[in-house]
Amino acid sequence: MSATTAQAVLSLLGDADRVALQEICGDRIRFNEPLAPYTSWKIGGPADAFATVETQSQLADLLRFCLRRRMPWWIIGAGSNVLVGDGGVRGIVMRLAGEFAAAHVRAEDHRVIVVAGGSADMALVTAKAASAGANGIGSLAGIPGTVGGSLRMNAGTDREIGEFVREVWVQSPSRPEPHPASVRYLYRQSTLARDVVVSRVVLEFARSSAGDVRSEMQTRLVRRKKTQPIALPNAGSCFRNPPEDKAARLIEAAGAKGWREGNAEVSSLHANFINNLGGATAKDVATLLARVRRAVRDRWNVELKLEVHLVGVFIDAT
Repeated sequence: MSATTAQAVLSLLGDADRVALQEICGDRIRFNEPLAPYTSWKIGGPADAFATVETQSQLADLLRFCLRRRMPWWIIGAGSNVLVGDGGVRGIVMRLAGEFAAAHVRAEDHRVIVVAGGSADMALVTAKAASAGANGIGSLAGIPGTVGGSLRMNAGTDREIGEFVREVWVQSPSRPEPHPASVRYLYRQSTLARDVVVSRVVLEFARSSAGDVRSEMQTRLVRRKKTQPIALPNAGSCFRNPPEDKAARLIEAAGAKGWREGNAEVSSLHANFINNLGGATAKDVATLLARVRRAVRDRWNVELKLEVHLVGVFIDAT
């Protein structure tokens, strides 16, 4: 291991930091915790500290600690849209649970209101909303991850989550208590600041027949299972669709289906997915992402943009 690599994987936490974090989190803080189990790719080295956060006040305390110590931090969410480096993540990785994972749905005369914490599972939210007759929820069916992550990247299919958002409450190191945020939504992105945590979201849908909505959602889920490799660890679509085209079509036409780097493989079912066949490293996936981008650029003169986020320290895991 080179001196540069050794420095990059060195923990930023001192003994006093560990004591302070244990005072804030109790037994819900772990040190040098491998992140692979928390990502959908099942890839990722250790975090200096891994905190499970269950209340807004506990999150506020952690954010104040990070500001005071100038400590890097990151919210992992469901780990469904990230590639974590084999060298891990320096600083504090937080996973929101408890009240952040709750989702409440109420049906009114002509609308359905969803109030969800930032880490509420999208599958839970869509199922509850569909049972209440939320018209349009089918466009969010089958999307992996959490409400906060979906909002940050404006996830969706023919309709995107930003269309349904009415309120967003966030927390940050500079303003650790929950407060409302004004957000604009674009294709696969939003204007949420990088240093905020989505604490709570209010969504609004027109109300329709619950039976019709559930039927539509089931049809979409069945189609998704037939066209996407859900049986293997992956992070969903790797690249954004370019204007007036599909990333999967360009990748397949470039002949990249089935390409492998180590134990990472471009899916033969959906070319915009990269599967972990077992034991793939972040370097395997990153190398394959670069090969695919280069092939599409050389063949079609189109520069694909990543939809997945690369986080942490990337090293040769061997």
